[in-house]
Amino acid sequence: MQNDHKDYGTASRRSAGEKVQQSAPKLASKRSTTGKSEVHSGMPALHVAMAAPEISPFAKSGGLADMVGSLATALERLGPKISLIMPCYRSVLQGSFQLEDTGVRFTVPISERREAGVVLRAKIGNATTVYFIRADRYFDREGLYGTSESDYPDNAERFVFFSRAILEVLKLDPPDILHAHDWQTALSIAFLKAEPGLHPQLSSLKTVLTVHNAAYQGVFWHQDWHLLNLESRFFTPAYLEFYGKINFLKGGLVFADRITTVSPTHAEEIKTTEQGFGLGGVFRERADSLVGILNGVDYDVWNPETDPFISKTYGPNGFLGKKACKADLQRTFCLPESPDVPLVGMVSRLAGQKGFDLLQKALDDMLRRSLQFVLLGSGEKRYQDFFGSVAMAYPEKVGVRIAFDDSLAHRIVAGSDILLVPSHYEPCGLAQIYALKYGTVPLVRATGGLRDTIHQFDPKTGVGNGFLFGPYQASNLLEAADQALALFDRKQEWKTLMRNAMAADFSWDRSAPAYLGLYQKLAGG
Repeated sequence: MQNDHKDYGTASRRSAGEKVQQSAPKLASKRSTTGKSEVHSGMPALHVAMAAPEISPFAKSGGLADMVGSLATALERLGPKISLIMPCYRSVLQGSFQLEDTGVRFTVPISERREAGVVLRAKIGNATTVYFIRADRYFDREGLYGTSESDYPDNAERFVFFSRAILEVLKLDPPDILHAHDWQTALSIAFLKAEPGLHPQLSSLKTVLTVHNAAYQGVFWHQDWHLLNLESRFFTPAYLEFYGKINFLKGGLVFADRITTVSPTHAEEIKTTEQGFGLGGVFRERADSLVGILNGVDYDVWNPETDPFISKTYGPNGFLGKKACKADLQRTFCLPESPDVPLVGMVSRLAGQKGFDLLQKALDDMLRRSLQFVLLGSGEKRYQDFFGSVAMAYPEKVGVRIAFDDSLAHRIVAGSDILLVPSHYEPCGLAQIYALKYGTVPLVRATGGLRDTIHQFDPKTGVGNGFLFGPYQASNLLEAADQALALFDRKQEWKTLMRNAMAADFSWDRSAPAYLGLYQKLAGG
């Protein structure tokens, strides 16, 4: 499809007579003769714009939101100027956030028509600007990507619009780096590189694409191609075509200057047929530009010494608070308050990726052991129904809450003795990292970021921070569970294991400098 559009995006300010929520200060920073943003010292300051479909605390469906929000805060502490871009969902509009109307209006092409958007903004951290793309017909909905039953049927159009809108925001104050996250933003890189003449202000922009979960690629049928307004030569296997369909993530992978994923082990796994989900060949082709950087966590939010959600705070020098948290959790789920019975917890999206099919096979056998089990999560109906029936069958041993409840998630992490993460695959995982800080011992499958963060405890040496199992079989899960339950009865060894776990450091202070180094190398190249 050959296009004759000359201007793919227009942005304008409101006229002086139009009202805004607050006066809109100028968006452009002081410019040096090189065109880079300047700090007060007169030295160029690296400017990184991150685009994501969700960012905590504004909208969240999973770990992606936490990662982007906390990474931005950590990067800001290292010196760069950080901007964030995300859709203006209903949760943003109805939240208690201090939103400001920038006065910027724009239109972008969708198929043969133009669709309009508005740019709002807010601040997080000390000086990070968050830009919100407001287009209520696309984003003012109950869910971010769909309902409990299915994805929204117009997701292709929604995120074509968002990807083009990202470039309009970048033109307001061109950054050095665009860091896009997942398939919902990947087309912003494809549009930038496939149509350079339409974005001359961004000609020197370098791009990074982070793949948080390669199984989610934004694949749509070929008849949606008209929405993209790209030449037909880009609907080929070398670019966005994927087994006769359009693959948004592939478009970003092909064009990005650098690709990252969220753990070193997963960076190798996605090159394989099994975990590349059809894109293994693309990851192998881009191997020289691919790096795995382990996710960090925000210990200002996940810290048992300061956590406002738990019944009693505690630290590595005393576990009385953890005992109180366990009793509180048992009361919450109407389980017997038995301090000597190991309590196994899970906080997870209920999806096959997370190992729930494996747990279904193993759970009856596990419940024959002396233990209690609590689960918080929501997702696929088949798993919701299954665990609901298990809770009814084992009321003295099992508690289940089908919900998304951040407060209860903190209480489960604090009150459990063991956190179970039996994932079929796991790019990084955050739950096991949170658990470590709370002295809650992770029991995980050795895959992806789980392998990178959890190391088998050796009672002989006292080294290690959890338990792992390998091949994806119920018998291996049960064997690892038996190892953990046996050690739980040896109280001094268990306390050593808890202290090992709490000493682990997976803060962004370790991971954010790796991103900064990547940006600096790109900007300098």
